[in-house]
Amino acid sequence: MQTNQTLSLAAPVPRPRWLLACFWLSIVTALAAALRRLVALLRPSEGGPPASAALDSYFSAHAALTALHILPAALFIILAAFVMLRRSGSDWPERLFFPFGAITAFTAYAMSRHAVGGWLERSAVLVFNTWFLFSLGMAYRHLLQGDSVRKRQWMTRAVAIVLGIATTRPVMGLFFATSARTHLEPSQFFGVAFWIGFSLNSAAVEFWLRSRRGSTLPR
Repeated sequence: MQTNQTLSLAAPVPRPRWLLACFWLSIVTALAAALRRLVALLRPSEGGPPASAALDSYFSAHAALTALHILPAALFIILAAFVMLRRSGSDWPERLFFPFGAITAFTAYAMSRHAVGGWLERSAVLVFNTWFLFSLGMAYRHLLQGDSVRKRQWMTRAVAIVLGIATTRPVMGLFFATSARTHLEPSQFFGVAFWIGFSLNSAAVEFWLRSRRGSTLPR
């Protein structure tokens, strides 16, 4: 009886199109943001909006740490796509998923020392990055225990948190677009954007995991 229940839990769940669309949009947005930041580190722009140029200068002042965070994070996001949507029996993406996730988390802590949005942004990083590390640790624990269902649930939480950086982008874009009227600087709205973006992703994935269709994860 226990075996039948386990097999039932491990059965694939159909992926709704909206979920796949949000997942791929987040992947593309996050990778585009990482690529844009790396290009700005290599070739700082002298033109463009003052706020954007100021941000480029800010990150260029911490170029080594920024690159050390962005490169593993980008690789982690690519691995996440393989791990969450793979159909083959290959397990090499999963083997790399955990170490690159850990590097991403610890360098995020280091980056928060130079947070653009000050303590508000730093608090968002501390809360959600710690939740990410916890989720990663729980996924690894269930991997060692051979519990594939709970492993994928915790991996999904970890991936959703990292992709929260993609959700912050349209929020930041809205702040940038309205800055002429609001007169808000990036240092004033980065923290708000971080809290909104990561909170939305965390809430959305919990809703999915706790719903009947999300009780097991799509493969």
